[in-house]
Amino acid sequence: MFHLGWFLGKGFGVPPFMGLGNVPWGPRRTVFDGRAHHEWMKPDLYVDLVRSLERGGFDFLFMEDSSMVEDSYGGSMELTLKYGLMAPKNDPVPLVPLLTAATKHLGVIPTISTIAYHPYLAARLMTTLDHLSEGRVGLNVVTSVTDRVAQNFGHDQHFDHDLRYEMADEWLDACGQLWESWEPGAVVLDEESGTYADHTKVHPVDFTGKWFRTRGPLNTIPGPQRRPVVAQAGNSIPGRDLAAKYADTLLAHASSVESMKAFRDDIRERAVAHGREPDDVKILYLVTPTVGATDADAAERNRVNRLRAEDPDQIRTRLWSMSYVSGGRVDFSTFDLDGPVPEVVGNGEQSSMAAFVENNRGKTLRQAVVEGTHFGGTLGLSGSPDTVAARMGEIMEEVGGDGFLLYPQPNRRSIAEISDGLCTALRRRGLIRDGYPHATLRENLLDF
Repeated sequence: MFHLGWFLGKGFGVPPFMGLGNVPWGPRRTVFDGRAHHEWMKPDLYVDLVRSLERGGFDFLFMEDSSMVEDSYGGSMELTLKYGLMAPKNDPVPLVPLLTAATKHLGVIPTISTIAYHPYLAARLMTTLDHLSEGRVGLNVVTSVTDRVAQNFGHDQHFDHDLRYEMADEWLDACGQLWESWEPGAVVLDEESGTYADHTKVHPVDFTGKWFRTRGPLNTIPGPQRRPVVAQAGNSIPGRDLAAKYADTLLAHASSVESMKAFRDDIRERAVAHGREPDDVKILYLVTPTVGATDADAAERNRVNRLRAEDPDQIRTRLWSMSYVSGGRVDFSTFDLDGPVPEVVGNGEQSSMAAFVENNRGKTLRQAVVEGTHFGGTLGLSGSPDTVAARMGEIMEEVGGDGFLLYPQPNRRSIAEISDGLCTALRRRGLIRDGYPHATLRENLLDF
């Protein structure tokens, strides 16, 4: 069996507002229904989503977040705000207890940035959520991407890529020590002596690092998981090492079965080097399947999606995304669309940028952008629920585990097609869970 997660790639934010309102189930109806752009900031839409995911047997909802209004593309916020590209956006953390209250088993993983949250604040916040969710919460630890985020938190520009991961290592070390500042058995609840907690089992941590300091102890008791599940999404070498050292689950990119297997082998070797068991880290590969009623239906959707990918507005939004991925250091509006893909790196998601350049050598920028929209379904995951389920099983058997993080366009149709169509086909094959045997997210992740 393998695990399933759903990647809410726009976070707790407005759906992209593109000028294609005449397309059924298209961008003007992107989240759940035709009211999405009026109601995205309310909980009802996301409650519908998590209930469907739990019905489908998903392990967790993975929520992206960012804290900026980006203006790196064309040196202006115009495209960002015209189309709602990663802004406006609400903080996902207050949404978490509403989602876990509406479900019984599903995990919820919001994004927490190491430059936006001090370790003490993050450790206390996530422990609080662990209590409120009865052990079903995690945190996606990110170092943030662009200069605009860093500037919103008092820095002149963002820290260099590798330095951010050095800081994140220290940040996670501090959080871990705070989560362990109460020994097991510290809470005694002895009514006869009137003792709530044994003070000899609660300790300051006196953490002093290069970047962070905190005295401790945490001023709340350990949650059901003691340490909330840690997720991580960095695929660069520093990101891999950080994940192997601390993460319970990892978002990984899926460009080929061979690269997926190589990535998994690498992370597992790194985990062992850090004194962990290789199965401690569950790697979920980000994929965007095309699920139709039939194979022919899916093929038609891919044809239509390819035509949309050639639309000038779609190309501009893709270039906007690449400017963002560069950390805001590269303005993709300045390059000739019919010239070669530029050799750029930037200071943001370096592994993503490097893969974009490497995978598109010999192509024009226009070709790279159009073909990069996965109009055929990632890894050939396209067809009826049975077809896609069978292919997912083949891929996972060859890779060896651990699962998929699905990234579809979130509307009511896609949610039903996956939760009630694809998941049913996967369950018939015994490929995903049919129930949740454990109470906490960590236990369910480690179940297989």
